[in-house]
Amino acid sequence: MPFAFIIPLVILVYLANSIKILKEYERGVIFRLGRVLPQPKGPGIILVFAPIDTMVRISLRVVVLDVPEQDIITRDNVSAKVNAVVYFRVMDANKAVLEVENFMYATSQLAQTTLRSVMGQVTLDEILSAREKISDQLQEILDRMTDPWGIKVSNVEIKHVDLPEDMQRAMAREAEAERERRAKVISAEGEYQSAEKLVMAAKAMGEHPISVQLRYLETLVKVASDQNTTTLFPIPIDLIKIFFDKAEKK
Repeated sequence: MPFAFIIPLVILVYLANSIKILKEYERGVIFRLGRVLPQPKGPGIILVFAPIDTMVRISLRVVVLDVPEQDIITRDNVSAKVNAVVYFRVMDANKAVLEVENFMYATSQLAQTTLRSVMGQVTLDEILSAREKISDQLQEILDRMTDPWGIKVSNVEIKHVDLPEDMQRAMAREAEAERERRAKVISAEGEYQSAEKLVMAAKAMGEHPISVQLRYLETLVKVASDQNTTTLFPIPIDLIKIFFDKAEKK
């Protein structure tokens, strides 16, 4: 092959290898002679002229980072195991490459240490009842610490809290005792309200004697409606009232 055809062929191959295609969610951090270009390239077709240029691909999609289970000791000296999930994304591709060696690994380690630190400052009851508040605190700390890396932490969620078996049994006994206490309180309140109603009824019947006779007749009707062999002879309430009046005079 003549030498005149080799040079254009080499140039064409070089240009073909210099063409890079970046997807919509990707950016290319370009280093030209060791210096980073001010703005990352992409998306679409870009040219990377090796060996002058080198490119680092960075994805701008949200990353779901699973934080491994961590052994913690709460403020009230309860040992537990907690794991979480962190949602973050790269906002500045240049910072994610220049400011930290491996932003994925660095964010993972930072999330683990921050989780242990925050959980050690709260009690077990707060962990179980105020997860949303603790998650917001974790998100705020991680977002502030990863901001110099060009990373935005959008959300942190506590996935699971694993307690020792003896602590689970103690909490079950405590919950059962609390349910029994509430049942007794409700029963006592019902009896108190029933007694109040009886007192009010007695006062009303005392003010209106005719109501006593009506109640007496109603009781006779209920007893007579039952299937039994008892024969009832109604006695006028006035005859019984004489004996009550004599007892009060004594």
